[in-house]
Amino acid sequence: MSYENNPSTNSPQQPQSGQKDSRKVIYGALIVLLLGTWGYIIYDKSKSKEEFTQLQTQFSNVDSARTAIQGEYDDALRRMDSLTGSNTKLQGSLAERQTEIEKLKSQIKSELRQKNGDLSKAKSLINELNGKINDLLAEVERLKGENQQLTASNQQLTVERDTLSSQKQVLSQNLATSETEKEHLNDVGSTLHASNINITAIDIKGSGKEKATTTAKRADLLRISFDLDENRIASTGSKELFVCITGPDGKAISIPAYGSGSFQTREDGEKVYTNKVNVQYEQGKRTPVSFDWKQDGRYQTGDYKIEIYQNGFKIGQGTKNLKKGGWFS
Repeated sequence: MSYENNPSTNSPQQPQSGQKDSRKVIYGALIVLLLGTWGYIIYDKSKSKEEFTQLQTQFSNVDSARTAIQGEYDDALRRMDSLTGSNTKLQGSLAERQTEIEKLKSQIKSELRQKNGDLSKAKSLINELNGKINDLLAEVERLKGENQQLTASNQQLTVERDTLSSQKQVLSQNLATSETEKEHLNDVGSTLHASNINITAIDIKGSGKEKATTTAKRADLLRISFDLDENRIASTGSKELFVCITGPDGKAISIPAYGSGSFQTREDGEKVYTNKVNVQYEQGKRTPVSFDWKQDGRYQTGDYKIEIYQNGFKIGQGTKNLKKGGWFS
Protein backbone atom coordinates (compact mmCIF):
# COMPACT_ATOMS: atom_id res chain seq x y z
CA MET A 1 0.00 0.00 0.00
CA SER A 2 2.65 2.38 0.82
CA TYR A 3 4.36 1.59 -2.50
CA GLU A 4 1.31 2.58 -4.48
CA ASN A 5 0.74 5.83 -2.52
CA ASN A 6 4.28 7.39 -2.99
CA PRO A 7 4.28 7.68 -6.74
CA SER A 8 0.84 9.24 -6.75
CA THR A 9 1.80 11.90 -4.33
CA ASN A 10 5.25 12.90 -5.89
CA SER A 11 4.42 12.95 -9.64
CA PRO A 12 2.32 16.15 -9.78
CA GLN A 13 4.99 18.29 -8.00
CA GLN A 14 7.78 17.94 -10.67
CA PRO A 15 6.01 19.72 -13.62
CA GLN A 16 5.14 22.78 -11.53
CA SER A 17 8.78 23.44 -10.74
CA GLY A 18 9.82 23.32 -14.47
CA GLN A 19 7.12 25.71 -15.46
CA LYS A 20 8.27 28.27 -12.91
CA ASP A 21 11.81 28.10 -14.24
CA SER A 22 10.74 28.60 -17.90
CA ARG A 23 8.64 31.55 -16.93
CA LYS A 24 11.57 33.14 -15.19
CA VAL A 25 13.65 32.69 -18.33
CA ILE A 26 10.92 34.18 -20.51
CA TYR A 27 10.42 37.09 -18.14
CA GLY A 28 14.13 37.65 -17.95
CA ALA A 29 14.39 37.59 -21.73
CA LEU A 30 11.48 40.00 -22.03
CA ILE A 31 13.01 42.34 -19.51
CA VAL A 32 16.35 42.24 -21.30
CA LEU A 33 14.61 42.79 -24.62
CA LEU A 34 12.60 45.66 -23.19
CA LEU A 35 15.68 47.21 -21.66
CA GLY A 36 17.50 46.81 -24.94
CA THR A 37 14.62 48.39 -26.82
CA TRP A 38 14.50 51.36 -24.45
CA GLY A 39 18.24 51.65 -24.65
CA TYR A 40 18.08 51.67 -28.42
CA ILE A 41 15.27 54.18 -28.34
CA ILE A 42 17.20 56.39 -25.96
CA TYR A 43 20.37 56.03 -28.06
CA ASP A 44 18.51 56.67 -31.28
CA LYS A 45 16.82 59.70 -29.79
CA SER A 46 20.14 61.00 -28.54
CA LYS A 47 21.66 60.40 -31.97
CA SER A 48 18.76 62.13 -33.70
CA LYS A 49 19.06 65.05 -31.30
CA GLU A 50 22.76 65.30 -32.03
CA GLU A 51 22.12 65.20 -35.76
CA PHE A 52 19.37 67.79 -35.36
CA THR A 53 21.74 70.00 -33.41
CA GLN A 54 24.35 69.57 -36.13
CA LEU A 55 21.77 70.40 -38.78
CA GLN A 56 20.69 73.44 -36.80
CA THR A 57 24.31 74.51 -36.54
CA GLN A 58 24.86 73.95 -40.26
CA PHE A 59 21.67 75.84 -41.09
CA SER A 60 22.70 78.66 -38.78
CA ASN A 61 26.13 78.76 -40.41
CA VAL A 62 24.58 78.74 -43.90
CA ASP A 63 22.11 81.45 -42.86
CA SER A 64 24.95 83.52 -41.41
CA ALA A 65 26.97 83.02 -44.57
CA ARG A 66 23.92 83.95 -46.67
CA THR A 67 23.37 87.07 -44.53
CA ALA A 68 27.03 88.01 -44.84
CA ILE A 69 26.94 87.52 -48.59
CA GLN A 70 23.70 89.49 -48.79
CA GLY A 71 25.42 92.26 -46.82
CA GLU A 72 28.35 92.23 -49.25
CA TYR A 73 25.92 92.40 -52.14
CA ASP A 74 23.97 95.31 -50.58
CA ASP A 75 27.22 97.11 -49.87
CA ALA A 76 28.28 96.64 -53.50
CA LEU A 77 24.95 98.09 -54.64
CA ARG A 78 25.36 101.10 -52.35
CA ARG A 79 28.85 101.74 -53.67
CA MET A 80 27.56 101.58 -57.22
CA ASP A 81 24.63 103.90 -56.44
CA SER A 82 26.95 106.41 -54.80
CA LEU A 83 29.18 106.35 -57.85
CA THR A 84 26.40 106.93 -60.35
CA GLY A 85 24.69 109.51 -58.15
CA SER A 86 27.67 111.76 -57.42
CA ASN A 87 29.61 111.36 -60.64
CA THR A 88 27.51 112.29 -63.63
CA LYS A 89 30.49 111.79 -65.92
CA LEU A 90 30.40 108.08 -65.08
CA GLN A 91 26.88 107.64 -66.39
CA GLY A 92 28.21 107.15 -69.90
CA SER A 93 30.71 104.52 -68.75
CA LEU A 94 28.08 102.87 -66.55
CA ALA A 95 25.63 102.73 -69.44
CA GLU A 96 28.21 100.83 -71.46
CA ARG A 97 28.66 98.30 -68.63
CA GLN A 98 25.02 98.26 -67.56
CA THR A 99 24.22 95.00 -69.36
CA GLU A 100 27.08 93.16 -67.64
CA ILE A 101 26.22 94.63 -64.24
CA GLU A 102 22.51 93.81 -64.56
CA LYS A 103 23.39 90.25 -65.55
CA LEU A 104 25.60 89.88 -62.48
CA LYS A 105 22.90 91.36 -60.22
CA SER A 106 20.31 88.95 -61.64
CA GLN A 107 22.58 85.95 -61.08
CA ILE A 108 23.41 87.03 -57.51
CA LYS A 109 19.74 87.60 -56.66
CA SER A 110 18.87 84.16 -58.06
CA GLU A 111 21.49 82.43 -55.94
CA LEU A 112 20.51 84.35 -52.79
CA ARG A 113 16.78 83.62 -53.26
CA GLN A 114 17.30 79.88 -53.46
CA LYS A 115 17.44 78.05 -50.13
CA ASN A 116 19.92 75.60 -51.62
CA GLY A 117 21.66 78.25 -53.70
CA ASP A 118 25.37 78.03 -54.32
CA LEU A 119 26.71 80.64 -51.91
CA SER A 120 30.25 80.22 -53.16
CA LYS A 121 29.05 81.07 -56.66
CA ALA A 122 27.13 84.06 -55.30
CA LYS A 123 30.25 85.26 -53.50
CA SER A 124 32.29 84.82 -56.67
CA LEU A 125 29.73 86.86 -58.61
CA ILE A 126 29.78 89.55 -55.91
CA ASN A 127 33.57 89.65 -56.16
CA GLU A 128 33.24 90.12 -59.90
CA LEU A 129 30.71 92.93 -59.33
CA ASN A 130 33.06 94.55 -56.83
CA GLY A 131 35.80 94.30 -59.42
CA LYS A 132 33.73 96.28 -61.88
CA ILE A 133 32.87 98.78 -59.16
CA ASN A 134 36.57 99.11 -58.34
CA ASP A 135 37.20 99.84 -62.02
CA LEU A 136 34.62 102.60 -61.79
CA LEU A 137 36.27 103.90 -58.61
CA ALA A 138 39.59 104.01 -60.43
CA GLU A 139 37.87 105.91 -63.21
CA VAL A 140 36.45 108.32 -60.63
CA GLU A 141 39.92 108.99 -59.28
CA ARG A 142 41.23 109.51 -62.79
CA LEU A 143 38.41 111.92 -63.56
CA LYS A 144 39.02 113.73 -60.27
CA GLY A 145 42.65 114.14 -61.21
CA GLU A 146 41.69 115.42 -64.64
CA ASN A 147 39.11 117.70 -63.06
CA GLN A 148 41.69 119.13 -60.68
CA GLN A 149 44.03 119.71 -63.58
CA LEU A 150 41.24 121.33 -65.57
CA THR A 151 40.28 123.45 -62.57
CA ALA A 152 43.88 124.57 -62.16
CA SER A 153 44.12 125.20 -65.91
CA ASN A 154 40.85 127.12 -65.86
CA GLN A 155 42.07 129.22 -62.94
CA GLN A 156 45.31 129.88 -64.77
CA LEU A 157 43.39 130.70 -67.94
CA THR A 158 41.10 132.98 -65.94
CA VAL A 159 44.11 134.80 -64.51
CA GLU A 160 45.68 135.02 -67.97
CA ARG A 161 42.37 136.13 -69.45
CA ASP A 162 41.97 138.83 -66.82
CA THR A 163 45.58 139.88 -67.34
CA LEU A 164 45.10 139.95 -71.10
CA SER A 165 41.82 141.80 -70.63
CA SER A 166 43.55 144.40 -68.49
CA GLN A 167 46.41 144.62 -70.97
CA LYS A 168 43.93 144.85 -73.81
CA GLN A 169 42.08 147.60 -72.00
CA VAL A 170 45.32 149.47 -71.41
CA LEU A 171 46.35 148.89 -75.02
CA SER A 172 42.93 150.02 -76.21
CA GLN A 173 43.21 153.14 -74.09
CA ASN A 174 46.75 153.73 -75.33
CA LEU A 175 45.63 153.02 -78.88
CA ALA A 176 42.68 155.36 -78.48
CA THR A 177 45.03 157.98 -77.04
CA SER A 178 47.50 157.31 -79.83
CA GLU A 179 44.75 157.50 -82.42
CA THR A 180 43.51 160.73 -80.86
CA GLU A 181 47.03 162.10 -80.82
CA LYS A 182 47.61 160.86 -84.35
CA GLU A 183 44.37 162.43 -85.51
CA HIS A 184 45.32 165.62 -83.71
CA LEU A 185 48.78 165.59 -85.27
CA ASN A 186 47.31 164.84 -88.68
CA ASP A 187 44.73 167.52 -88.12
CA VAL A 188 47.33 170.08 -87.09
CA GLY A 189 49.87 168.81 -89.60
CA SER A 190 47.37 169.03 -92.44
CA THR A 191 46.71 172.70 -91.64
CA LEU A 192 48.08 174.84 -94.42
CA HIS A 193 50.44 177.79 -94.06
CA ALA A 194 50.23 181.11 -95.90
CA SER A 195 53.36 182.97 -96.98
CA ASN A 196 54.28 185.90 -99.19
CA ILE A 197 51.24 187.82 -98.00
CA ASN A 198 50.79 191.03 -100.01
CA ILE A 199 48.08 193.67 -99.67
CA THR A 200 47.73 196.29 -102.37
CA ALA A 201 45.29 199.23 -102.53
CA ILE A 202 43.99 199.64 -106.11
CA ASP A 203 42.82 202.86 -107.71
CA ILE A 204 40.53 202.17 -110.68
CA LYS A 205 40.52 204.94 -113.27
CA GLY A 206 37.53 205.93 -115.31
CA SER A 207 38.94 204.02 -118.21
CA GLY A 208 39.05 200.92 -116.13
CA LYS A 209 42.79 200.98 -115.79
CA GLU A 210 44.10 199.91 -112.40
CA LYS A 211 46.85 201.63 -110.47
CA ALA A 212 48.37 200.84 -107.11
CA THR A 213 47.98 203.58 -104.51
CA THR A 214 48.95 204.17 -100.88
CA THR A 215 46.33 206.81 -100.06
CA ALA A 216 43.01 205.99 -98.49
CA LYS A 217 40.91 208.42 -100.55
CA ARG A 218 42.07 206.96 -103.87
CA ALA A 219 41.67 203.26 -102.85
CA ASP A 220 38.74 201.55 -104.52
CA LEU A 221 39.56 198.06 -103.33
CA LEU A 222 42.12 195.96 -101.52
CA ARG A 223 43.82 193.19 -103.48
CA ILE A 224 45.02 190.44 -101.16
CA SER A 225 47.41 187.78 -102.43
CA PHE A 226 49.46 185.02 -100.79
CA ASP A 227 50.81 181.50 -101.31
CA LEU A 228 49.64 178.29 -99.66
CA ASP A 229 52.89 176.43 -98.98
CA GLU A 230 53.62 172.79 -99.82
CA ASN A 231 52.07 170.29 -97.38
CA ARG A 232 52.48 166.51 -97.77
CA ILE A 233 49.87 165.70 -95.14
CA ALA A 234 47.02 167.86 -96.36
CA SER A 235 44.89 166.02 -98.88
CA THR A 236 44.15 167.31 -102.34
CA GLY A 237 40.82 169.09 -102.64
CA SER A 238 38.86 172.18 -101.78
CA LYS A 239 40.14 174.15 -98.79
CA GLU A 240 38.03 176.73 -97.01
CA LEU A 241 39.85 179.92 -96.00
CA PHE A 242 38.48 182.68 -93.77
CA VAL A 243 39.94 186.19 -94.22
CA CYS A 244 39.44 188.64 -91.36
CA ILE A 245 40.08 192.34 -92.03
CA THR A 246 40.30 194.74 -89.13
CA GLY A 247 40.05 198.46 -89.90
CA PRO A 248 42.15 201.28 -88.46
CA ASP A 249 39.43 201.84 -85.83
CA GLY A 250 40.10 198.33 -84.46
CA LYS A 251 36.73 196.95 -85.59
CA ALA A 252 36.28 193.90 -87.80
CA ILE A 253 34.99 194.75 -91.24
CA SER A 254 31.84 192.69 -91.81
CA ILE A 255 29.33 193.13 -94.61
CA PRO A 256 26.91 190.15 -94.62
CA ALA A 257 25.59 191.16 -98.04
CA TYR A 258 29.11 190.56 -99.40
CA GLY A 259 29.51 187.16 -97.66
CA SER A 260 30.76 188.16 -94.22
CA GLY A 261 29.88 185.99 -91.22
CA SER A 262 31.44 184.20 -88.23
CA PHE A 263 33.32 180.92 -87.62
CA GLN A 264 34.85 178.93 -84.75
CA THR A 265 38.58 179.15 -84.15
CA ARG A 266 40.66 176.60 -82.21
CA GLU A 267 42.15 179.15 -79.79
CA ASP A 268 40.05 182.33 -79.80
CA GLY A 269 36.55 180.91 -79.96
CA GLU A 270 34.05 182.50 -82.32
CA LYS A 271 35.42 185.15 -84.66
CA VAL A 272 33.95 187.40 -87.36
CA TYR A 273 35.33 186.96 -90.85
CA THR A 274 35.20 189.48 -93.66
CA ASN A 275 35.36 187.13 -96.62
CA LYS A 276 35.40 183.35 -97.18
CA VAL A 277 37.50 181.91 -100.02
CA ASN A 278 37.43 178.32 -101.36
CA VAL A 279 40.70 177.19 -102.92
CA GLN A 280 41.53 174.02 -104.85
CA TYR A 281 44.69 172.71 -103.27
CA GLU A 282 46.98 169.98 -104.60
CA GLN A 283 48.88 167.94 -102.01
CA GLY A 284 52.57 168.79 -101.77
CA LYS A 285 52.41 171.77 -104.14
CA ARG A 286 52.55 175.52 -103.60
CA THR A 287 49.24 177.17 -104.50
CA PRO A 288 48.92 180.93 -105.15
CA VAL A 289 45.75 182.68 -103.96
CA SER A 290 44.47 186.16 -104.84
CA PHE A 291 41.13 187.94 -104.30
CA ASP A 292 39.77 191.49 -104.08
CA TRP A 293 37.81 193.09 -101.29
CA LYS A 294 35.72 196.12 -102.17
CA GLN A 295 33.53 198.05 -99.79
CA ASP A 296 30.83 200.63 -100.43
CA GLY A 297 32.28 203.54 -98.46
CA ARG A 298 35.64 205.18 -98.45
CA TYR A 299 38.61 203.51 -96.78
CA GLN A 300 39.93 205.04 -93.61
CA THR A 301 43.46 206.18 -93.19
CA GLY A 302 45.65 204.01 -90.98
CA ASP A 303 46.60 200.37 -90.71
CA TYR A 304 44.43 197.53 -92.05
CA LYS A 305 45.22 194.13 -90.48
CA ILE A 306 44.61 191.04 -92.57
CA GLU A 307 44.36 187.57 -90.85
CA ILE A 308 43.98 184.30 -92.76
CA TYR A 309 42.45 181.17 -91.05
CA GLN A 310 42.18 177.60 -92.20
CA ASN A 311 41.06 174.52 -90.22
CA GLY A 312 40.38 176.79 -87.22
CA PHE A 313 44.00 177.96 -87.04
CA LYS A 314 45.53 181.28 -88.06
CA ILE A 315 47.85 180.45 -90.95
CA GLY A 316 49.16 183.91 -91.76
CA GLN A 317 48.65 187.66 -91.36
CA GLY A 318 49.75 190.99 -92.82
CA THR A 319 49.09 194.76 -92.60
CA LYS A 320 48.50 197.57 -95.07
CA ASN A 321 48.83 201.24 -94.22
CA LEU A 322 46.72 203.75 -96.16
CA LYS A 323 47.86 207.34 -95.94
CA LYS A 324 45.71 210.41 -95.80
CA GLY A 325 47.33 211.95 -98.86
CA GLY A 326 47.75 215.68 -99.81
CA TRP A 327 46.49 217.95 -102.56
CA PHE A 328 48.81 216.46 -105.11
CA SER A 329 48.76 212.86 -104.00
